[in-house]
Amino acid sequence: MGWVVAINPAAGRRPVSRDRVARALDAAGVEAEIEMPPDRASMRAVLAAAATAERVAVVGGDGTVNLAVDTLVGLGNDRLPILGVLPWGTGCDLLRTFGISQVLEEAAHHLRGDSVYEVDVGELKGAWGTRRFVNVAEAGIGAAAVVVANRLPRRLGVNRYLLSFGVRLPAFPAARIRIETDRRTIEGRALAVIFANAQFFAGGWNIAPKAMLVDGKFDLQVIDVRKTAAPNLIPKVMRGLHLGEAGVTRTSTSWFRLETDRPWPVEADGDAIGNTPVEGRVLPAAIRLKI
Repeated sequence: MGWVVAINPAAGRRPVSRDRVARALDAAGVEAEIEMPPDRASMRAVLAAAATAERVAVVGGDGTVNLAVDTLVGLGNDRLPILGVLPWGTGCDLLRTFGISQVLEEAAHHLRGDSVYEVDVGELKGAWGTRRFVNVAEAGIGAAAVVVANRLPRRLGVNRYLLSFGVRLPAFPAARIRIETDRRTIEGRALAVIFANAQFFAGGWNIAPKAMLVDGKFDLQVIDVRKTAAPNLIPKVMRGLHLGEAGVTRTSTSWFRLETDRPWPVEADGDAIGNTPVEGRVLPAAIRLKI
């Protein structure tokens, strides 16, 4: 059974060619109809039109996967197509959770066969509307860094996020927060709040080593450290060794409501989407992911 493959021309330091994708799929023995829409709006239209197909794949990074998930789940159809991912860009952290190669030609082979994983999707709501995500979302300093990172040259690759974090940290204001969850309410000072569905973000940072895509829960973390201590925490976050550190509070929840005493930026899968307040819920087994 063939695939509908949509290439995001905006992904990566330079666009991937249709010919390269076609060669990779042919070498992997994967039949596909390839689409290359010119912009984000057209990409959504292609994905929506392909929603009745059995198998849809996207070529791009986490932002492209987010676009696909947000579009397909937002249609509200009873049964969605199987979603495949071919990585292209600064990184596709969702695939790291499954140990799938970040090389397009190698990853193309995972579109073969029938191995499908029914994964949860997060849904966020705020004054800006509704946004779904499948990997990691956050509010606070991390989201502020994403805003800066998305303005930096793509040639910097995964280093954009680390550089942007260093740029935003000195002037970024901590906030008093209140988070309601299905287990507890957390109040106090914070520098960041993480809502993780999967484990990795920012080009391989293991932000949520205990997150699972199939448990119906967010892995929620509140980061409350002094700014002077934050640079020392980053290497531990990269390796997933930060959960036991002072100033890191972790819980799991199927929903949350976050309020801050000053507006904080919010991002989902590397896209800035608005400001707090924000509420979220898990949509269990909402997407069938090809692995």
